[in-house]
Amino acid sequence: MNSTVSRSAADVERLEARFGLRVGAMLHEQADQTPHDISERLRVARERALERARHARVAPAVASAPADVVVGRGRTGILGRQPGWLFRFASVMPLIVLVAGLIAIDEWHDRAQIEAAAELDAALLGDELPPDAYSDAGFVEFLKEDSPQ
Repeated sequence: MNSTVSRSAADVERLEARFGLRVGAMLHEQADQTPHDISERLRVARERALERARHARVAPAVASAPADVVVGRGRTGILGRQPGWLFRFASVMPLIVLVAGLIAIDEWHDRAQIEAAAELDAALLGDELPPDAYSDAGFVEFLKEDSPQ
């Protein structure tokens, strides 16, 4: 088993209470040495904190959802507002950029193929051989004999 001892909620509460009493005792000892105006401000702050704690205990501790968030028809709006046109545009913008990028890539690829075909056509038309010679069966033999070795 683990060497770590799991503590129950009651043990934790007792430890917290003891810690709070010790801190309170130390603060009480030092309270005599503080000036009067500071001790009065601390007293007022302590009373406000206790009042807030009382109100917090009375109010429901756990709320299912904040009151200003509205969920309905598949949309979530903050403070009851529906998303505006800027939010919708920002949501669609990545899709628009993706489609534009794919179209640009396709155009670039087509242009590269056209340029390669144009270079080949220019080389064929600028050569001394007529285009019919390339389809001749003896053309491969001509290339083998003509190539320098």
